[in-house]
Amino acid sequence: MSEYRAEISWQRAGEPFVDGKFGRKHAWTFDGGVTVPASSSPDVVPEPMSDGRAVDPEEALVAALSSCHMLWFLAIAASRGHVVDSYRDEPFGIMEAIGGGKRAITRITLRPEVRFGGAASPATDEIKAMHRKAHENCFIANSIKSEVVLSPVVPEA
Repeated sequence: MSEYRAEISWQRAGEPFVDGKFGRKHAWTFDGGVTVPASSSPDVVPEPMSDGRAVDPEEALVAALSSCHMLWFLAIAASRGHVVDSYRDEPFGIMEAIGGGKRAITRITLRPEVRFGGAASPATDEIKAMHRKAHENCFIANSIKSEVVLSPVVPEA
């Protein structure tokens, strides 16, 4: 078993509170010492109560899933002897109503684009198979109930 911890900190800083017009800016501090400015999404709570420059939980979920997939893909490619020169993804998540006045991230689309080096790039079928295996192994994908769509950008042969 592994444990993962973070510190999430917020302070009212003298603002009104019960009227709901308080700032949502806060900080995420991780065990390695990195602190990330965070906020609610301006799509959920309008600015200035939110900070559009900060990371919000919804985009952090999308980024975490993409990062996990990438790390697995890189490990799989290396184990198969393929040299990856670059990996780039522009994932996006969709939030929508799910009933009962609730909303959820219902779909996350990953669009990884991988460039290979070395003598020969793997065939398209093998690239897709490596993405499927990375998805199956990804801890984050295995932890969420949202649909995860893989839409890799595969260079034409």
